Amino acid sequence: MKTKIFYISTLLATTLTFGSCNNSKANTLVNNETIIETTTIKRTTENKIQVAILLDTSNSMDGLIEQAKSRLWNIVNTLTTLKYQGKAPEIEIGLYEYGNDGLSSEANYIRQVAPLTTDLDLISEKLFSLRTNGGSEYCGAVIQDAVTKLTWKDGNKNMKLVYIAGNEPFNQGSINYKEVIKEALKKEIYVNTIFCGNKQEGISTLWQDGAITGNGKYFNIDSNQRVQYINTPYDDQITQYNQKINETYVSYGRRGADKKRNQAMQDANAESVSKANYVERSVSKSKTVYKNDSWDLVDKINEDEKALETIKKEELPAELKDKNKTEIKAYIAQKSAEREKIQKEISTLAKKRQEYIDNEMKKQKTQDDLGNAIATSIIELGKNKGYSVEK
Repeated sequence: MKTKIFYISTLLATTLTFGSCNNSKANTLVNNETIIETTTIKRTTENKIQVAILLDTSNSMDGLIEQAKSRLWNIVNTLTTLKYQGKAPEIEIGLYEYGNDGLSSEANYIRQVAPLTTDLDLISEKLFSLRTNGGSEYCGAVIQDAVTKLTWKDGNKNMKLVYIAGNEPFNQGSINYKEVIKEALKKEIYVNTIFCGNKQEGISTLWQDGAITGNGKYFNIDSNQRVQYINTPYDDQITQYNQKINETYVSYGRRGADKKRNQAMQDANAESVSKANYVERSVSKSKTVYKNDSWDLVDKINEDEKALETIKKEELPAELKDKNKTEIKAYIAQKSAEREKIQKEISTLAKKRQEYIDNEMKKQKTQDDLGNAIATSIIELGKNKGYSVEK
């Protein structure tokens, strides 16, 4: 039997119509040929949204780290609502820590935890590994490092954002924050500040001035406040689909098996924070922002249908080692179809879930936390940059 496979790429925040859609066919037999047909929707790589998160990990910031763990997937899902001229941009997130006495004094007590990357499981893994200790918080130094050492993409279509959170005076250290932030603006990198404490104290300790200098937003949060969640009637079903979608990932390469285990570990990390956080992560998996072409054959072949030509037999998982190329392609196509169907189900439920949350939030007063501060400013700054919001 000859197999024809049409691979799938979905828009961020947009799922493929599958199964019940009149324009879609799956596993249809035509003249003894298995044809898997789907609507191809391309994610643009012409522009990016790049977000660097700079977290104070000194002794007093345990609450801030917990908020970051609690809000990572909510931030990701907010990013996926942004479109530029109707196209979904590629999204990269980077992570820094600063103000930790366990870090090198020669490096101003700062560390690049993760570069700007599309590997969201890596960001989650590194975030959950952070520990507080000490220290001396040099905002100018960590902003300078992020601006000069991360790989930022040039061009007016791209949105480049830095978020720095902490609670000590913004002007500590030998590096002048004003000069650093002005250099960032020359690269169209907008610096936003989140002070962990009283609003007026943040103003008097120059956190607001940092945001004004960087054409960004200033927020103050209570970093010790527990994140407020709204449970919904759709949560259980979404998490059930998350378990099913994990079964569609097919690891390959030297680190493929480890990466697949890490995927399950980051599920567990999200769930350890709260059920709502686990649901947010599950929703992220329904969108192409969550892509793993470096270790998952389904994503890899969706990106490059000739990828199997360069992958060695020993790099394949056990379930594929005894199959020929035609059989492997059919297997991957089936997993791709299964994933797209699950993504559609999650997306439908996620929209109902968000409507429920929006209605509940109107009934209660919510305070800014790290995630809310970042999410609301992303939307506002995105609109200023020419992006539209499409939920």
